[in-house]
Amino acid sequence: MQKLSDSLKKNDLNTLLDEAYDEALLDDKFKEFVVKLKIKRDILKKYTSLLEESSKEYYNCKNCHNIMECANKITGYAKLPRLNGDSLEFYYKPCRYKKKLDAKEKLHSNTKLFNVPKEFKEASFKNIYKTDKKRYSTILWLTDFIKKYKRDVHQKGLYLCGNFGSGKTYLIAAMFNELAKDGINSAIVFWPEFLNSLKASFNSDVKSEFKNKYNYVKKVPLLLIDDLGAESVTPWSRDEILCPLLQYRMDEKLPTFFTSNLNFENLENHLAITSKGDEIIKAGRIISRIKQLSEYQELVSKNLRK
Repeated sequence: MQKLSDSLKKNDLNTLLDEAYDEALLDDKFKEFVVKLKIKRDILKKYTSLLEESSKEYYNCKNCHNIMECANKITGYAKLPRLNGDSLEFYYKPCRYKKKLDAKEKLHSNTKLFNVPKEFKEASFKNIYKTDKKRYSTILWLTDFIKKYKRDVHQKGLYLCGNFGSGKTYLIAAMFNELAKDGINSAIVFWPEFLNSLKASFNSDVKSEFKNKYNYVKKVPLLLIDDLGAESVTPWSRDEILCPLLQYRMDEKLPTFFTSNLNFENLENHLAITSKGDEIIKAGRIISRIKQLSEYQELVSKNLRK
């Protein structure tokens, strides 16, 4: 049999819960919030203080214009209730801005940049310079590549040769970012600086850094070697780094892209000259592999970096 004192305590508690809940209902926003939940009062009144917090966060989100304005305890999230049996549980729901930001970050993670400005993460076809008709053939080639790649049609990459500032890297980055929307991984490597970073990591105590960086670039589904021909050529960079990289990608049929200010003839001359003298045969091997991996196009356009 229930003790009289326990019954009185239970009645007192219910009275207190009712009073607190009724007082909270005087706030129009709180009242509107709990009505939308469509949950029985007997359950709601047990969580008045938590519901007041949820109501505040809900309306903060409703009136927010961007994630930088977020007034909630956890940026980008609102603490909201949901029914679990005869109880409420509270969870953190990401807002529309947080979802958009997460989607963007996930998209960006599909394109790795090595010693390349982060602005290329934002490269897109809608923002490319289209006034110059000389660029049309390259743009068409890249859009055609996207269509075929999505259909799993094997294709060569592109060796895009042109003047400084013509937008070669941006165009290929825009194509990579478009394919990143389908979860396709790619890498853009600024070749002169990448070689320097490889050399530095090779000489460091952490040899795994060199191996991880080199293997990622070697095996990534889509690769852009940016500004090939601007590096200082050494037998190590040409014969131990570039040649095996190209050979692997050629064997595995991995589309490989190149940008350069040099045509094939000038690039071959550039690759031939090292401290050991003129090594035209070894340079020729590199050119042969590049031709196996890519089609050749020239892009002559105004300097867009001015």
